Amino acid sequence: MTSFPKLLLPAAYVTDAARHIRLAKTRVSLLSMVVADDASTDELIDALSEAAERGVDVEVSADIFTYGELGGFFFPTRYRTVQSRKTTHMSKRFIKSGVKFTWLGRSRATLFSGRTHIKWCMIDDTVYSFGGVNLYQKGIECNDYMFKIDDKTLADKLIDEYHRLARADAGDYSYRSHSFKHGDDTVLIDGGFVGDSIIYRHACKLAAEATHVILASQYCPTGKLSGLLKKTNSQLYFNQPSNAFNLSRAVIRIGMFFSGHTTLYTKSRYLHAKFMLFDMPDGRRVALTGSHNFVNAGVLLGTREIALQTENPHTINQLKDFLRNVVI
Repeated sequence: MTSFPKLLLPAAYVTDAARHIRLAKTRVSLLSMVVADDASTDELIDALSEAAERGVDVEVSADIFTYGELGGFFFPTRYRTVQSRKTTHMSKRFIKSGVKFTWLGRSRATLFSGRTHIKWCMIDDTVYSFGGVNLYQKGIECNDYMFKIDDKTLADKLIDEYHRLARADAGDYSYRSHSFKHGDDTVLIDGGFVGDSIIYRHACKLAAEATHVILASQYCPTGKLSGLLKKTNSQLYFNQPSNAFNLSRAVIRIGMFFSGHTTLYTKSRYLHAKFMLFDMPDGRRVALTGSHNFVNAGVLLGTREIALQTENPHTINQLKDFLRNVVI
């Protein structure tokens, strides 16, 4: 069965995924940069553990950066905060219940290089992806979304990608970014190779040709893309520095200082969605939506990312509705 992508806000995504996991018959593959145990994720964590206990093939991976985001140490054997301890307990519960659980990025030399920034969840033949929702309370409270798609072929391909990524992380290597067709759309995947991002390249190519661009991201665009956006009619929505904390605040300020860009985003709720809408000279409308923040630092640091490039009016209209109802 194939369906049009359906945009889900963060809380709706978690609730829908948990319900679907409780009905899962064969497989669940979940990957998120941050996965933590708190009130916002209890239902999801319970569903994953119970699915594994009844014989469903359940695999879950999260980046070790989770511990940094929670304010603890960066290794699951040590912890400081209550949330960090609960998350360590979560990983042990997963393993005890039969979930194939993996912390990604243990061997990375620095805190920020080679992070796995992808978010997706495949349940039987259903895919949730092409958005930015991290699975903990702070992430679920952001202005963000995920797309839900019922499509066996896409689920199969992304599960293959999941296993390829897991092998690469275990072997401490990266692979070139690449793409594959999904109907009339294109799925773009960055494999963590330093300096290589097919998503960023496509964003630059489209921005160079477009007559009008709308960008929504948590950060100010930087690098080549920033320069291209200055040359065309563009509307940029990213967080004010006052919306962010610590490193994110610094990243936004530095991006604004060097690019000269200002933001149209004025809401206090943190913006974590990442998409671009392009009006092309021939009348086509193209969207890029996924996990990439459209900043050059992610390219240079070799983050693993996913995005969907589409001209599907149904998908684009949902992104425009999100922009109008949530961002503006």
